[in-house]
Amino acid sequence: MPHRVKPPSKAHSNHYHLGLGFHGFHRIHYMEWGNPKQFPHQETLFCVHGLTRNARDFDFFAERMCENYRVVCPDVVGRGDSDHITSPDAYNYYQYNADMNTLIARLNVTEINWIGTSMGGIIGMVLASVSQSPIKRLVVNDIGPEVSRDAQMTIAQYIGRTDDFDRLDDVAAWLRQIYAEFAPMSDDDWMHMAKYSSRRTQAGKFRLKVDSRVGEAFRDSISYFNVDMWETWEKIACPVLVLRGKQSSFLTQETAQKMQSCGPETTLVEFDNTGHTPTLRNDEQVNVIRDWLAETRA
Repeated sequence: MPHRVKPPSKAHSNHYHLGLGFHGFHRIHYMEWGNPKQFPHQETLFCVHGLTRNARDFDFFAERMCENYRVVCPDVVGRGDSDHITSPDAYNYYQYNADMNTLIARLNVTEINWIGTSMGGIIGMVLASVSQSPIKRLVVNDIGPEVSRDAQMTIAQYIGRTDDFDRLDDVAAWLRQIYAEFAPMSDDDWMHMAKYSSRRTQAGKFRLKVDSRVGEAFRDSISYFNVDMWETWEKIACPVLVLRGKQSSFLTQETAQKMQSCGPETTLVEFDNTGHTPTLRNDEQVNVIRDWLAETRA
């Protein structure tokens, strides 16, 4: 019997806005969850995915939060349903930061709550560290100011894969392999991820929705040293919630503890039986964020 992917049950809509770089304009796709009539009266949750992922990773989270928040989930350029850029040099954090800033401006809001998984957390830390930042509360999902070279090399082995898959089940099997640390993930979750991580080609095959140039740019960016963003971390002024999988290969316990001892006011929550990254696909993980947002509301 074929797998059936249950569609999201809460109201959501698809939109595009234009980003600009040295290469010209590109379209950024984003999803917006909730009741537009309530948006002027609600806080905004701005949810940004990891390096090789896309906006649909937040479907479970957005469904459960959109009654009380306006939830916005973009596809970073080169991923999901956003445009691809012809030059690998354009895939960098300067471009990502600029694109997210223009989307925030498009939303016509002056304050947001940022939920960032891995790469999305890095973008959030950078934007939150700048004066007059619109980020008033920051949730960093399994990433920190320091990332080892070994962890980056693990991603470098699979990012930007361009070969095709015969069936959606084959896509799901590949995702299970490369994202083995993701948790929680049910069989339905893997099929949901496979569906929204791939598109059908003219030949009827399935191809991942990540530009191969993203992989080229990432591999070129890896140095012989660990990523060090402690200076950026020290400049963040808003409250921060750090989520960590206890078996994470990206956010070590040492780094997480150091994040509590310097820089912004930081709360750390760790999840059992989880690596890189917590997927925000169960009530336990969602409620941690929901409760923290309520506790830190001014």
